[in-house]
Amino acid sequence: MHEEKDNASSQGQHAPVTAVAQSGPRAQSSRLLNLSFVVFAGLVGGIISLFFLADSLAALGIPDPGRITTFGLPFFRAAAWMLMALSIGSFMASAFFIYPAVPDKDNDQLIRAGLTVDGHIAARTGAWAAVGTAGVSLLEVPLVMSDLTGTPIAQVLNPELMGMAVGQIAASQVWLLTAGIAALVSLVGFLARTWAGQVGVFFLSLLLTVPLGLEGHSAAGGDHDYGTNSLLLHLFFIMLWVGGLMGLIAHGRRLGPDMDVAVRRYSSVALFSIVALAATGVVNAFIRVELSDLFSTRYGLLVLSKAVLTVVLAAVGYVHRSITIPQLKSSPRLFIRVSIVEVAIMAATVGVAISMGRTPPPPPRDPNLNAMQILVGYELFDAPTFSNVWTMFRFDLMFGSLGLVLAGFYLYALWRLKRRGLTWSAERTAWFLLGSLGMTLILSNGIGLYMPALYSMHMLVHMILSMAIPLCLVLGAPVTLMMEAFEPGAPGKPTLHDAAVALTKSRTLRFLTHPAVNVLQFLTFLYVLYLFPSFYEVAISEHAGHVIMNWVFLISGYIYYWEVIGPDPLPWRAPTRIRLAILFFSMPLHLFAGVYLMQMQSILGLEFYESLNLPWDPDLVKDQRTGGGVSWGFGQFPLVVVFGKLFIDWLREDRAQARRYDAKADVDGDADLESYNAMLKQMSEGDDAGFRPH
Repeated sequence: MHEEKDNASSQGQHAPVTAVAQSGPRAQSSRLLNLSFVVFAGLVGGIISLFFLADSLAALGIPDPGRITTFGLPFFRAAAWMLMALSIGSFMASAFFIYPAVPDKDNDQLIRAGLTVDGHIAARTGAWAAVGTAGVSLLEVPLVMSDLTGTPIAQVLNPELMGMAVGQIAASQVWLLTAGIAALVSLVGFLARTWAGQVGVFFLSLLLTVPLGLEGHSAAGGDHDYGTNSLLLHLFFIMLWVGGLMGLIAHGRRLGPDMDVAVRRYSSVALFSIVALAATGVVNAFIRVELSDLFSTRYGLLVLSKAVLTVVLAAVGYVHRSITIPQLKSSPRLFIRVSIVEVAIMAATVGVAISMGRTPPPPPRDPNLNAMQILVGYELFDAPTFSNVWTMFRFDLMFGSLGLVLAGFYLYALWRLKRRGLTWSAERTAWFLLGSLGMTLILSNGIGLYMPALYSMHMLVHMILSMAIPLCLVLGAPVTLMMEAFEPGAPGKPTLHDAAVALTKSRTLRFLTHPAVNVLQFLTFLYVLYLFPSFYEVAISEHAGHVIMNWVFLISGYIYYWEVIGPDPLPWRAPTRIRLAILFFSMPLHLFAGVYLMQMQSILGLEFYESLNLPWDPDLVKDQRTGGGVSWGFGQFPLVVVFGKLFIDWLREDRAQARRYDAKADVDGDADLESYNAMLKQMSEGDDAGFRPH
């Protein structure tokens, strides 16, 4: 009701309401439609779970927890997935699909833009969906405990068992963490009233997908690095695909403006998502099943069902591109109707995916996995040498893919720039590709493979991810490239160019790149990780901790070098001499950490490293000292580039200032010099009147 009223009022500002207009399409709320998607996904998951109940419980060796748990656990889990998707998709719509209310329609003021009525509705939907996610996630905590222990849900709801669920059951902890993230997303979502705030809350909402990758069959057993990473990426793109379409449907039913722009932008997201979903789904499935298992096991049948539904969705997407999108202006309701059917199929796919998490996969191909295969995901047979680390290769699904995507987007932007008739520095291109493709290579070869098993290799990758790769990426000036590759938008209709310009004016970025804050964040992550053994133990022993740690290294290093040496513009950047002073101050502190680690007597992560039973029996004390030496020595190599760049910038600034003085002298006849000489003459004559305060 409110949606209809708001939309009508917003459109009434532009056109009078006539009897003809009133007889046309009317704005519609999507509340009941979204609720039906959530319930339908839950029903599919719950019904399939009941159908497979007996075999699943017998295979897991646990007693029957009762029908409430058996049906309720997958029902609410599927509901949580759909609510997450709705939250992410709604914030994606308010940030990227719906034009903001730009002041005076001046795109240079995009960073100050508010939200239109339609944008406010989308943002509010995202915030309420996050509230629903938090509530459903809390319901999952006792249901998980009931399912794992075979205890009816009524008996689980007591302080003792709930305390055990929160303190000892990993799956319950995952849902509790999800509830906390969802609560934060909802709070920020309700408070964010600007376009920039919507961009921020959208990226924050993506964190909802992270805890879900910590549970399920993918997180345990052999190849769990592939399994967990593929699941995380799979969930990420499911949320973008499903949630984006739900946000788009709501926008269309509200008769939101510029529907063609929103559809075009979502189409790019959908195309990339379905390719990524297909790839990660294949990887995840074939880790758990062989071809013969697809037709002989119930888990295999679920995999096939999900694959068939995905193919159907791809066919529906083709229908959109070939039929509904070309007729969008003449028949907008056709697109909405087909999209509703598409989301219903998506909801069914989510229900099937949820059921896979409660259905035991076939027995592993190799039932005799050693400790290394279980803890790391693969085997290492020999001590690392200079030759073998460069001949080994195991593609890193997370950061290897990230490097390729970054390189691909950079080259695409470069192609657009050339098409506009502009030029670009080959040096910048070389730097960026060195960083992006170097990340793919380093994380996929022996250096990345030995990282989880040896402290020295862990430290080497840390230095590369936090110092070498960010430095190369920063010198590629990707933000500047984006500003030049994409055209400015029409008044009040910003594009990627305008978004990049707005980024350089962001108050958040101004805070993060303040010299004091920047140095503090760069050094903090180093010292917290290595001076607190418990943090380091979690980072190396848990795959999730390992992935998060690598992301922190990469992002922290990029922010640091962006402020110190980056050619991309910032809201404010300290003068070169100040940045040189900061570098002189911060680098010794970074190098001191290496010296400290070389002198440590206790071994970080001792229990984990010993549990790997590495076949060459490494000397852990010596290896840690080697790692400290890497921290001390490696940091000097980027300094050569950084000091060189800053020194050249300083010389350029000095010469530019000299040229300004010379130009001024040519105009005013060197008045400043004449004034200075006159002052010296007065001083020599004993007249200091010019120095007395007035």
